[in-house]
Amino acid sequence: MPNCPLPPVRDAYGASRRVVNALAVCAGLVWAPAAALAEPTIIALGDSLTAGYGLPQGDSFPAQLERYLAAAGHEVKIVNAGVSGDTTAGGRARLAWTLAEPADLVIVELGANDGLRGIDPAETRRNLDAILTELGRRGIAVLLAGMLAPPNLGGEYGADFNGLFPELAEKHDVMLYPFFLEGVAARPGLNQADGIHPNAAGVGIIVDRIGPYVIELLTAIKQAQAS
Repeated sequence: MPNCPLPPVRDAYGASRRVVNALAVCAGLVWAPAAALAEPTIIALGDSLTAGYGLPQGDSFPAQLERYLAAAGHEVKIVNAGVSGDTTAGGRARLAWTLAEPADLVIVELGANDGLRGIDPAETRRNLDAILTELGRRGIAVLLAGMLAPPNLGGEYGADFNGLFPELAEKHDVMLYPFFLEGVAARPGLNQADGIHPNAAGVGIIVDRIGPYVIELLTAIKQAQAS
């Protein structure tokens, strides 16, 4: 290290701070404030598929996604805001307090319970539209996870329900992952005994498929912050 003059010591607290700063500058380092080093925060807003129903917390979707992103070089904090049994109305009702913690990205995974209960797709649309409107108002990036209606509800219901996700994604100009359970639904080896909730391996498939979408959004967020 080159010969670097240190600042005079007048008080213990001020001295330690000035000495550390001086050494950092002398070594050619940039002393960045803590806020600049904060990891991006992702909120996973969903139902039991997000919450990790029937699984150890470490096998839940948010936990596995966080590890996937870290392995890809993206250190993030993922908040598990999944509530088992939640509908789009429930997600809408708790959105404000869910966003009490600032977020860079929200993954919206809601609608499966609306379909299972046969809720009018127009109601599901209104709730998701309100959620996406509020996220847009706050300038938060969104990944909307689509759902498919149970086939036993008929073709008309299925068309209305399945179509609302791409329509809302286009309306709000947000990224859409077409079907959250793609590659996992109706595959016994990837689901728990109820045939509805993925097991740990099934969640891993979901993460592998949705992960590139999340990385694309994180990259865009980082580029926007740097510009």
